Amino acid sequence: MTAREAALRALGEYRRTKTWPDNTLDKFTNNMPRREAALAKRLVGGVLQNMLLCDYYAAGFSSIGLKKLEPRVLDILRLSIYQIVFLTKIPHNASVSEGAELASKFANPRATGFVNAILRKMAEAEEKGKLPEPAGGALQKLSIKYSHPEWLVGEFCALLGERGAEELLKANNAADTPATAQVNTLSSNADKALAMLKADGVEVKKHEWLEDCLVLRGAGNIKKLRAFKDGCIYIQDPAARLAVMAAGPKPGDFVIDGCAAPGGKSFAAAIAMKNTGRIAAFDIHAARLSLIVEGALRMGIKIIDVFEKDAAAGQAPHNYADVVLADVPCSGFGVIRKKPEIRYKTEREVSGLPDIQQRILAGLSAYVRPGGTLLYSTCSVLERENEAVVGAFLDGHKEFRTDGFSLPGVGNSSSGLLTLWPHIHGTDGFFICKMIREL
Repeated sequence: MTAREAALRALGEYRRTKTWPDNTLDKFTNNMPRREAALAKRLVGGVLQNMLLCDYYAAGFSSIGLKKLEPRVLDILRLSIYQIVFLTKIPHNASVSEGAELASKFANPRATGFVNAILRKMAEAEEKGKLPEPAGGALQKLSIKYSHPEWLVGEFCALLGERGAEELLKANNAADTPATAQVNTLSSNADKALAMLKADGVEVKKHEWLEDCLVLRGAGNIKKLRAFKDGCIYIQDPAARLAVMAAGPKPGDFVIDGCAAPGGKSFAAAIAMKNTGRIAAFDIHAARLSLIVEGALRMGIKIIDVFEKDAAAGQAPHNYADVVLADVPCSGFGVIRKKPEIRYKTEREVSGLPDIQQRILAGLSAYVRPGGTLLYSTCSVLERENEAVVGAFLDGHKEFRTDGFSLPGVGNSSSGLLTLWPHIHGTDGFFICKMIREL
């Protein structure tokens, strides 16, 4: 199977499930040479990053409305148009011929000529610099240009202004966002892990401002790397680790991680605690708890106990944890640069999240001892999921107050609230609020 065929199948999986088709990609690229597997992943991610723009171009050169096309034909057009517009190292004639070949092999036989004609027109227009510009008002133009739903562009503009929103949209569409790995300092160090990764052919360097963090490119399947298998590293964005650092767990503490799977924050806390004390990792989905158990075993972490538990329940015993982490389910609009399909969630799909977040935060707050820390975080940048949730919680829980903190690379937050931005901090979009229980 070629990289383009694997990408086409994965795009079909996305169309059917509306989720990132990583399992499909892994299945079809598992035995591919690393370069081909990387191309397949780049094609799928690139199409999802630029799908509205690809559709805009396809509609401009098609005599048939896109809704009338066979879905797989539209997938082929998106895949080929993405290559023509964005992958400058691939000759246009190769993108056109590969697209026609995919149509011949996987679509209605009559579609081959149709696909070939559209792609030839596209290639010619691109070569002459005559691709049609997105039309409409400012929000519509940004929506098409960066392939984000117009309602979400409006939310970003309200938060950042039009110029700031465009910078965020650009960051979300970065072609090659690197992975970041945190070093398990319980059993390794940054130099050792870096050397192991280089020996496996990974392009790796130390993070510019976060200690014991490595930046990886071209890693392929990270779970196959020796540094990962030996427990020297775990994958986590700097933003998530910064959230744990803001909470400040210390050796000997008792920590509750309220929505713990797949375990990154529990691992970060255990390392900060030097594998002493205790961490209770809750998750409502029993099947996901195995991810925490497996990760802890791989890294030699012995202080994590897992529990199938609804974090919103706030079950007794209460008032006894030194630190409670409430990293709640959210829209995920802060991690679009890594999970491009998230942008296509509808406003209706995410409208009920603040109520869920409120219930979880209230439930977990019951576990915090007097003088203990409650850390609320999301991988969203929307105010309704962040400041609004915290504000409503504090209005109803006078025993809590916000508490300032300082973080490397970011500085001080005297208010105890902080939003991290991809285009400003180079991290995932992330919200952190640290609170102290006074009574």
